[in-house]
Formats: sequence, structure tokens, C-alpha cells
Amino acid sequence: MACVSPNESTTTPREQIPGVPNYGWRVKLSYECDVKCGPLIKPRLHQIPQYIGLGVRYLRFWLGKKRQGRLPFIDHINQASHKPIYGCPIGGIGCGTIGRGYRGEFCRFQISPGIYHYKEVEADQFILTLRRDGQTVYQKVLSSNKKKGKALKAWDWGFPGAKATYHALYPRAWTVYNIEEPNVTVICRQISPIFPHDYRETSLPTAVFVWEIINHGKEEIEACITFTFKNGQGVKADRAGGCYAEPFRCENKGAMGVGDAGSEGVTAYGVSIHQTISRVPCSYNIAAAEKNGVTVSHHTAFDPSGTGHNVWNNLYNNGCLGSSTAEETPKTAKGQEIASAVCASTKVPAGSRGQLDFCLAWDMPVVQFKAAENKYTRRYARWFGKAGDAGPRLCAHALAHYPVWEQKIEEWQNPILENKQLPAWYKSALFNELYFVSDGGTLWLDPMEDCTPTSAHALVQEYGKFAYLEGHEYRMYNTYDVHHYASFAFIMLWPKLQLSLQYDFADTVLHEDSRRTKYLMSGEVGVRKAEHTVPHDIGDPEDEPWKRVNAYIIHPTYDWKDLNLKFVLQTYRDYSASKDHQYLEVLYPCCKAVVEKAISWDTNGDGLIENSGFADQTFDAWVMSGSSAYCAGMWLAALRMQIEMAEVLGLMEDKDRYSEILERGRKSFGKKLWNGRYYDFDTSTSNHHDSIMADQLAGHWFLKASELEDDTVFPPDLVQAALKTIYENNVLKYGNGNMGAINGTKPNGSKDLSSPQSEEFWTGVTYALAANMIQMGMVEEGFQTAWGAYHVCWEWLGLQFQTPEAYTTDHSYRSLGYMRPLAIWAMQWALHKFQPHLLRDETSSAGGEPAP
Repeated sequence: MACVSPNESTTTPREQIPGVPNYGWRVKLSYECDVKCGPLIKPRLHQIPQYIGLGVRYLRFWLGKKRQGRLPFIDHINQASHKPIYGCPIGGIGCGTIGRGYRGEFCRFQISPGIYHYKEVEADQFILTLRRDGQTVYQKVLSSNKKKGKALKAWDWGFPGAKATYHALYPRAWTVYNIEEPNVTVICRQISPIFPHDYRETSLPTAVFVWEIINHGKEEIEACITFTFKNGQGVKADRAGGCYAEPFRCENKGAMGVGDAGSEGVTAYGVSIHQTISRVPCSYNIAAAEKNGVTVSHHTAFDPSGTGHNVWNNLYNNGCLGSSTAEETPKTAKGQEIASAVCASTKVPAGSRGQLDFCLAWDMPVVQFKAAENKYTRRYARWFGKAGDAGPRLCAHALAHYPVWEQKIEEWQNPILENKQLPAWYKSALFNELYFVSDGGTLWLDPMEDCTPTSAHALVQEYGKFAYLEGHEYRMYNTYDVHHYASFAFIMLWPKLQLSLQYDFADTVLHEDSRRTKYLMSGEVGVRKAEHTVPHDIGDPEDEPWKRVNAYIIHPTYDWKDLNLKFVLQTYRDYSASKDHQYLEVLYPCCKAVVEKAISWDTNGDGLIENSGFADQTFDAWVMSGSSAYCAGMWLAALRMQIEMAEVLGLMEDKDRYSEILERGRKSFGKKLWNGRYYDFDTSTSNHHDSIMADQLAGHWFLKASELEDDTVFPPDLVQAALKTIYENNVLKYGNGNMGAINGTKPNGSKDLSSPQSEEFWTGVTYALAANMIQMGMVEEGFQTAWGAYHVCWEWLGLQFQTPEAYTTDHSYRSLGYMRPLAIWAMQWALHKFQPHLLRDETSSAGGEPAP
């Protein structure tokens, strides 16, 4: 097992590249991940018997979904393939995203809400043409991928990957091409409109590609960049027919209330490709900025399955495209596809540089889920309309406003990047893990539009309804037990989205969905959602989210012990951050309802809730029985917060009632679970009751993060001792301390093999544990713990921009592209709240010197 320390790097040695940050994920285009890894296929032999019934029932469920033409919420039979190719995805929040590989390919399309297509679309490319004295001296597709198949064989593929460097620091990425023959350097800067506390620009379905051409030679050169793009997502449906393309010119004049604060005089010149995706209209729009010194031409339509010689030869012979069609093309027949091209060119004097700006925008303002019961309007349509004709205006807006986006991105990121006390890997992880905010199947709806259900809450009306998937493979929106960890990213960066999500869950708490559901693990039949409980998730995009919650039906979640508690914890944490008294008033009755429900789980009157001995919390394969450190600890934290909320609202009777229960529970917790070194896993007689659980202090973590630590609930000396024990056993004994925190170990530090999950490393739990360590002053230990998760996923196993829920010591992973790793922002929260001196640029280093 090849693991390295935080002061080393397995990727390309860091070099100073002018105009490119010195922090982020960086590789040569020739980089190949040489470690083979794959999905976790099966449990250990002794674990198999408990899953036989589940396997049979799941197969029946899977076949039933197939007959309906739908996908199961988790498809264990057709798992997504691991591809160590990904780079920084493009697009705003909740409008669909398109992935990009570090070698330059467009891939992993998520245009319809929550539905992914993992295709590399060969026709989606950038081509560089360099000319001197009217003659082409260089022409190449700017991707290091080799040619596959017969399509576009006239193009010159396979840029030498060793001569180009890719650098990702979400939401931007840079690719630097060193072209020796004409002595030119070309830098592509990819920009998506993602920055904190913005609820307009961040919703836009677009990205900008700024190409800088640096002429090191002694003669003037004409540089031409051509952007090609085809319809669809690289799937069979692309050939359904009915697509057409039309050219456009659109000047930036503001759009539907969007101010014209960007660059003046920018005109987007490009082509729109119109089509239907998932039964609703969609258009792809590619454009270049037409401005002084830049000439733009286009080719409205070519066959992406053909040789591509028309486009290639025009560029080679003329340095431009033929502007072949002035009007829209006929619609394609069944079996046909369509692609378009836009070329921009500029003259670059010797020893000088030029710039060419391109944009890609996709316009699908109205969406439907698979159930097709309702249509919904995406957030950005508030300013750009829902007619499906906004593509040109989106391009013009993006090309005019991207300098403002970059200014805001840099104002946000630079204080962290320039801080010499923070480790280099952390700076990369903090921002790059944030990719999931947009690329997590995210959907952002506008209740102000008449085709989206309205909300009784003014905040939701203003800021919209927000949902994102548990994972690319775990297709459930706003999975609450997991969002609990990820929620720090939202309350810090887009707090209105966090509050909106909480309002949506509050609307479900008091109600029951009595429809009968068969649960796959046990085969029992029960209600879909019980009253006075928090749902597991808000629904499946293959069904009808918000309308039918709890897509997860492996276990009945109305008896899950952590969901109700996490609602209380998030409510108070959010109030502590926002000081929104109205929010607290509205949500308090729901908090009280779920706390009263939870009191019924205290079966022996000791003030602690008990787990059932079946799956009833987020570790759904690692069962707890009796009182557990994980759930009982969160129960105590929830009680302490409920007491505080009652006092804020002047509800003294509630305060007294919950104070009495907390006092009993506090005494029981220490007596029953503390063993002198750490808190036992649970109070059962199982062979893993005394396991060292990495997440045993989850309640304390949230309580202290909310600045409501109570030394009588979690005595600091006990917390410190438990964290030290976890660090010594769950962290340092695996991969020389460079793998993160394994979920469970036996008292001697060996793996807890009682369940598949106990021997997994959960990326988000590792980050949350690190945050708790930082809160408690264990800064070096916290950074070392978190480093392991980043190293394994981003530098070892090739899982960048698809960070999984879990990985193991044998190169296995589970659930690619997952929500919980956003918990790294809990570390930043902890630094702000408890180690502010480390966010000031001083001479000492936190967690080691910056990595090279």
C-alpha cells in the first residue's frame, strides 16, 4: 500500500505557472492512474446470510422497475464504472451540469434532473489553428485522447499529453499547452458562475472558456480557436431525430431584469442546437465573443459521424469557417445527429499575447421528472424566461459578466489560498470537493413561476426550492442523514438554500403518508412515512420528488433514530448562524414534535434513547442495539439545543421538561457508555459493542459547532481522550495514518469486521471527525486525519471529482460522486469558530508546511 505524508504528493511536482494558482489538483494530460480499484462487490462470507433475503427481494424490485421503464433508486446490478478521467465540471447550481475530463473531453452529462450519462462525446472539442503569412503552420485537436472509431477521422487527434498541464480549483480550471513547433503557449481558463451568497448568477446553465495565446516567437501569428459541439449526451436518444441548428448574434443588453454590469460592447456570435431531452425542449448554444481585433465565423451544421473534413479543411486552408448557413437547418431525420462549430481568430504580434473568449450554455428552463405528473421551472428562468429561447442571451450575458464572476471567486478564495498556515492539499480539497454542489444531480426550482408549486414560506418563495442527490449512484434527493454532514457547506456559502431545504423538510414532519410500502431488507410492509418523523429523503427524480418522499425503501426509516435528531441539530445550528428568529419560530413546533416522538424510544426511562438492533440510522448495515454512542450522543445534543430554543422563545415549561430528561440522560450516558478511553459503540452484548467508532462523538461535534457546548453533557477531558483513542486506532494504524479514519476498530486497533460498513472509510465522516478535532484544539491531528481521505481519493485511486461515500484498504469504493464529503466545509467552520488565528496569515503552519 503506497501512502504518502501530507508533505508529499503523488501528482506532478508543483511548478509556478503564470496566471495559474499554485494550489489545486494538477496533472499532466499524460497522467494515468496506475492503481486499479473497483466497486465493493460483496460482503465477507460470514456477513452474507443476512443479505440473502434482501438480494431476492431487491432482484424482484429491480425487474419490476425495468418493466416500468424506470431505474431503481440504487442500481446495484448496473453500477457506474470508475473512470479516473474527470476534471472540473461546468455549470451553475441546479441547472444541470456537464463534466469535463482533464484531457479535454466533455463527459458525464446531467442535463435532466438527477439522471447521469457517462459518455465521452468525441465531437465536443476545441481545435487550435496557427497561421503565419496566410499559411497554416499548426493545427491540432486540443485533447490528448487518441482517435476512436471512424468518425471525424480527418481531424488530427492526440495532442502530446506530456506537453500540457491541467489544473483544477473549482469552479475554475486551467489547461496550459506548450507548443514547441511555432513557439507558442496556449492557456485555456474554464470558469463557471459559482461563488458564495449569490442566488442569481450561480443558477445559470453556462460556462466560459477564455483562451490566451502567448506568442514567444519573432513573427506575428494568427491564432484561431474552434469550438465544436453536437446534440445530445452521447446516448442512443441523440439519434431520435427532430434536431436543428441556427446561428445567432446577440449583444449583451441585460436579460429579464439582470443588470448590465459586465463588459460593454460584447456580442455573442454562435450557433444554437435545438432538441428534445426527456420530453422537454433543450438547446445547446456555443458562441465566441465578437469584439475589436477578433473575427468570428461559424459552421451551422456538420455530421459528427462523418469524417469532419469540411470543418477541418476550411480551418486549415482559410483559418476560419465558411459561415455555411445563415438560417436554421432542416430537422434531422431519425438516426441522424447534428454538430455545429464556432471559430474565433486574432492576430498576435511577436512577443505578445491575444485572447479569445468562448461560451457554452444549455437552456432547459422547464423540467419534468420521470413520473411526468408536473412541470417545474428552474431558478434561472426568473431572469431569462421559460420559453426555451434564452441560449443566445445566456451566452452574451456570460461573455460580458465572467470578469465579475472571477473577481468574486478570487475575493472568496484568495484569503484561503494565500494563507501560509493552511496545508496545500487542504486548499485543493476545500474548493474541489465543492464540485458536488452543482454536479450532485442538483435541482433549483423557482416557486414564483406558475408551473412550480408555491410555498407558504416567504424565504422559499424568494430563494427557491433546492434539492441535490445523495450520490450519482444513490438517486435520492436531499437524503437527510447524509446532508447533515454536508450542510456546513450550505450554511456557510449559500445559507438561504440551507434554510429553504429545512423549510421543505419541516413541511413533511407533521404529516403521514399512509400508502403501504414493502421494505426490501425485511420484507415487511409499512407506511411510506409516519407522522412526527423526518423523512429519509425528499424523493427520486424517476418519480415525483417533494410529492412522494422516502424513495429509500431498503429499510423503514420512520423508526430511524438519527433523522429526527439531526433535524433539531441543524435547526439550532442554522439559527446560531443566521439569527433568523422567524425561522426558529416556524421550525420549533416541528422540532418539538420530533423530540416528543424520540422520547418514546427511551424504553427504560434512563433519559437515553435506545436503538432497535436493526438498521435504524445512517450506518444502515452496522446495527446498534440498546443505547449507542452515536445516537444517544446526538439525543443529548438535541435535548440541549431544544432547551436553548425553548428559552429563546420564552417557553419555560418546555425548557424545564427537556432539562429534566437531559439531566437523567447525561448521567446515564457516562455511566453506560464511557469505558475510560472512549465511548463504547453501544450497550448491547454483541461482539462489537466495545468497538471504537470514528463517529462516536457526532453529537458533541454539532453541539460545539453551534457554540453551545455544555461541559456537563460531554466533559472536555473525556472528549479529548476519545478523540485521541480514535486517532491512535482508527487513523494511525491504517496506511501509516494516511488513509483517513476507518469507521470501526476493535479495542486493540484491528478492524471491526462485524459489517461491511464498519471496515469502510467514510470520506465525509473522516472530514467531520477532523472538524471535531480542530474544534477541540487537536489541529495537527485533524489535518492529518482529513489528509488521508483527500490523498486516497484524489491522489491515489483516481477518484477526483467523483469522491465516493466509502473506500476500503483493498482498493474498493462504494457510491461514486457522493454528498457527504462536502463535510470538509465543517473543517473550515471549525477554523473560523475555534481557531481563527490559523486563518490569519502568520508564520507558523497548521498541519505541516504546504505540500509541494
